[in-house]
Amino acid sequence: MALAQNLTAEPGIADLLAARPSFKMHAQDGLCFEGTPLNAIADSYGTPTWVYGAATIRARYAALADAFTNVSLHPHIHYAVKANDHLAILNILRQCGAGADVVSAGEFLRAQKAGIAPANIVYSGVGKSPAELTAALAAGIGQINVESGEELTLLSSIASGMGKIIDIVLRMNPDVDAGTHAKITTGLAENKFGIAANDIPALYAGALTLPGINPVGLALHIGSQITSPAPYATAYAKAASMIQHLRSHHFDVSVLDLGGGLGIGYGDEPGLSLAAFAATVKREVGDLGLSLLLEPGRYLVGPAGLLLASVILEKQTTKRFIILDAAMNDLLRPALYDSYHGILPVSPVDFQRPATPADVVGPVCETGDSFATNRHLPPLAAGARVAILDAGAYGAVMSSPYNARPRAAAVLIDHGTTHLITPRQTLDDLWSHEQIPA
Repeated sequence: MALAQNLTAEPGIADLLAARPSFKMHAQDGLCFEGTPLNAIADSYGTPTWVYGAATIRARYAALADAFTNVSLHPHIHYAVKANDHLAILNILRQCGAGADVVSAGEFLRAQKAGIAPANIVYSGVGKSPAELTAALAAGIGQINVESGEELTLLSSIASGMGKIIDIVLRMNPDVDAGTHAKITTGLAENKFGIAANDIPALYAGALTLPGINPVGLALHIGSQITSPAPYATAYAKAASMIQHLRSHHFDVSVLDLGGGLGIGYGDEPGLSLAAFAATVKREVGDLGLSLLLEPGRYLVGPAGLLLASVILEKQTTKRFIILDAAMNDLLRPALYDSYHGILPVSPVDFQRPATPADVVGPVCETGDSFATNRHLPPLAAGARVAILDAGAYGAVMSSPYNARPRAAAVLIDHGTTHLITPRQTLDDLWSHEQIPA
């Protein structure tokens, strides 16, 4: 199922605005995010520019924590760094109390650079190299989520050779269809992730005999952009059954990593209900006396970011095209996943004009360089600005200099002040690290 099809009906621009309390349309200043006019940001930093809101991140973290407090659970939140790895974003989440979930040596070092202690970091991922495992153990990583018997053997050899004992959990593949896009589901038997449930008991028993290994529990992650609690209920019920089975064999199981994947509303839909999600966790595993971990990424930062772009021109052929200065090298998700992102005009005058269908595209030399098809938008003159919404997750981290296009600048709004957190890449930057052989 394509992510674009999660919307039952495409919302209009007024509906998109009404569904986002962090945005307001000011009669003179135009579209504002967290009280800051986006026109002022574009005037100061140009376009395309990533814009992030610190208050939105903090509010979403608090809402997630509160949802679990309301059911008397207190899972430790480990932010999934892959969603947005900017040091400024990681620093905000560290201040909120989050740890980190990482899947590479670079993410592990980034999290530490932002002040997150190694003991508060979980290392996930299906293909951790010996060098990565060695570095994580040397730094004092808090937990490693093991994805195969082969990885468990490798980790034991490295840890025992270093004189270390590491807490591990086995990532169980529950074979649950999360109902998301095929490219972001992770809990089906045919996916590369995790260990088949039938193999967990023997592998857990074996882990208890391995030097350098301290098995403490299970982990699971069934996909991304999940908007219903039902798949979680199925997966967590299977985890609970496995935990009870392991305990019946007198194995100590004290930790359950619940994974992440909490879906957001990309149109005017609400996304996953936090209350329903927390209630599901409480019902399925809340009475097992477990230390719970949670790995949200998109939920925390997706709605806290946008891509600010300018119109290069409108082109009329057999259909109407709005060509932006942003492209698929900036925001890849629509081309990669057929994903939907709301688009709002920044000008209050444009916002009020009658809308007609248009394809919103970039200048990259690819037919797939498209943000929207048949999207109802007002006439937009050259230089008009638009905000591509909910781009705080899997936006900048997936960007590239394809077509020799410099990476966009990034700014952070915090307490009414705009901070440049990534300067715009220059053309010279594109080849400054390259060398031509003599």
